[in-house]
Amino acid sequence: MKKLIGLLLLWSFAQPVFAQDNQKAIIDSLKQELSISKIDTSNVLSMVELVDQYKFSNVDSALLYAQKALMLSRKIQFHEGEFRSLLMMGYALSLASNHARALELELKALRIAEKYNFTIGRGEVFNRLGVIYRNTNDFPRSLFYHKQAKQIFDSLHNYSMAVSSEVHLARAYYSMNQPDSALYYSLMADKNMKRYGAEFMSSSNSITLARIQSDKGNVQLALNYYQQGLLAGYARDQYFFNYKANLEIAEIYQRAGQRDSCIYYAQRALADAQKSSGGIPIAEVSLFLSAVYEKSNLALALQYEKMALAAIQKTNSFGNLNSIQNLAAFDEEERQYELDATQAAYQNRAKQYGLLAGLAVFLLIAFFLYRNNRQKQNANALLRHQKEEINSQKILAEKMLSELKSTQSQLIHSEKMASLGELTAGIAHEIQNPLNFVNNFSEVNKELIAEMREEIKKGNYDEVNALAKDVEDNQEKINHHGKRADAIVKGMLQHSRSSNGQKESTDINALADEYLRLAYHGLKAKDRSFNATMKTDFDESIGNVNIIPQDIGRVVLNLINNAFYAVDEKKKQNQNGYEPTVSVSTKKINARPDDPVGRGKVEISVKDNGDGIPQKVLDKIFQPFFTTKPTGQGTGLGLSLSYDIVKAHGGELKVETKSGEGSDFIIQLPV
Repeated sequence: MKKLIGLLLLWSFAQPVFAQDNQKAIIDSLKQELSISKIDTSNVLSMVELVDQYKFSNVDSALLYAQKALMLSRKIQFHEGEFRSLLMMGYALSLASNHARALELELKALRIAEKYNFTIGRGEVFNRLGVIYRNTNDFPRSLFYHKQAKQIFDSLHNYSMAVSSEVHLARAYYSMNQPDSALYYSLMADKNMKRYGAEFMSSSNSITLARIQSDKGNVQLALNYYQQGLLAGYARDQYFFNYKANLEIAEIYQRAGQRDSCIYYAQRALADAQKSSGGIPIAEVSLFLSAVYEKSNLALALQYEKMALAAIQKTNSFGNLNSIQNLAAFDEEERQYELDATQAAYQNRAKQYGLLAGLAVFLLIAFFLYRNNRQKQNANALLRHQKEEINSQKILAEKMLSELKSTQSQLIHSEKMASLGELTAGIAHEIQNPLNFVNNFSEVNKELIAEMREEIKKGNYDEVNALAKDVEDNQEKINHHGKRADAIVKGMLQHSRSSNGQKESTDINALADEYLRLAYHGLKAKDRSFNATMKTDFDESIGNVNIIPQDIGRVVLNLINNAFYAVDEKKKQNQNGYEPTVSVSTKKINARPDDPVGRGKVEISVKDNGDGIPQKVLDKIFQPFFTTKPTGQGTGLGLSLSYDIVKAHGGELKVETKSGEGSDFIIQLPV
């Protein structure tokens, strides 16, 4: 095993040499093509490919070739080349941390893509815009553009390009300190890049996976991901990503107190940063090395600090004198191009208006010359036919919409009636107790009245008064238990009737406790062998919460019924010592100090110790019509409707599960 790891490390160290040779060969080949090819579209594409080769290793050269490609594309009116040149120039400027200028060029590229319907190109620009906004800490916009890009690529079935959006989404979520979402997209990208041959994003994605695992404390797994990223990066000359990976490995070894390994990887990071020609990467690594040597070698620490200052100055001046002059010349050419384009557009509009005016006069004359009654009749008949066709299509569409709405209402009503059916047996059990009390006390009163009549005949009024007092007490008990039965019936009716959408102040603890008992007794009545331990832990500080009680009641009932089903299924496996248990708890979560809204939450938890939910179906449980129950035992709508109800309340429904140990469904509602 150690020998295998050593071979992998040796391979990763050798990769930069192989990659540099490979890149040089590609660049030489492209330059050779440029020297012998005519000034045409292939010439532009070769220069764009040179920009792609140079963007991570020599930003100045990348910008120079991008400018040449742009000028040539405009000269020969090659719109795709113009788009590609602007896109790659923005990419290179973004890598050089000139985000404002990169944003300007990417937006120009987007206008060209939209004008000429370059659909894939729009997705590429959206990804670049997302990266720029992420680098400037505007994460909501970053997520918006990356999701737009992924939607475009998925709609075109271009899944290899969609991988890049998934990688960028993972990085954006990680920057927003949302590791679960970041891990979700990173793993999706890792799977899809192997499936669709999109390994060009492997280095960046491996770094994101490494960061997530490092934050979780899984250091060895993080190091494995960093090594994967380095292998992929060196294979494609992606020194920008490799310097990051090496620097973060150095930081891990620094925290572990392994100084030699820390310095080794930091120096590798510096070498990669220098190859990427990025001032900020060089400054970042140099400052890190300066801090490492500060206490042990002050002279070397100062040397690295000077290197960082020089890199920062290079970044502020953006490259050497030639690159500054090139950009200045490019700016002047852009201004002239835009001025020429504006003048040309004005002249074109003037010509168009003249042609339209002439055409209008011609059509007007033709109209008066050519008009006759027969044409009027034909036109009217055509209009009538079109109107009838439109009305027919409208009626058909309205009928289909009505049928869809009716079907939807029937499905929701069926699910609601199914939950009501689950309650029926429990309600019958609950209502039986007060009815028994009413019957018993009625019988007793009947006997007391008979005794009272006997005592009246005897004239024993003291005994009559005592009997009357007993009758009165019994009547109060009858009234009390009658009201209890009435409350149970009203609760059942409230659950069964359609929600009016009005929120009411509701005792969450009482609601959860009521549905727990009703669900248990309902299942007990259906299956005498059913048995489970019920545990409750209610936070009395919650008080009343504004909710739609019928809707939240259905959610709680559905989760409790699912929990009882899970423990009962596990019980049927006859495991020794297993005690089926369902726990219902509530608690109040105070608002976080950094929450801008400042609202707290109420949490309702329904937990069981069943077999848990398999990981392969965990992502599907909230989808409509998905169920793990046998055919005929579930509609597959319970959790889907529950999820929608909780979302409509501004809350969140999530699940925590562990195979063989059970599941915990958690409802969080805003206070």
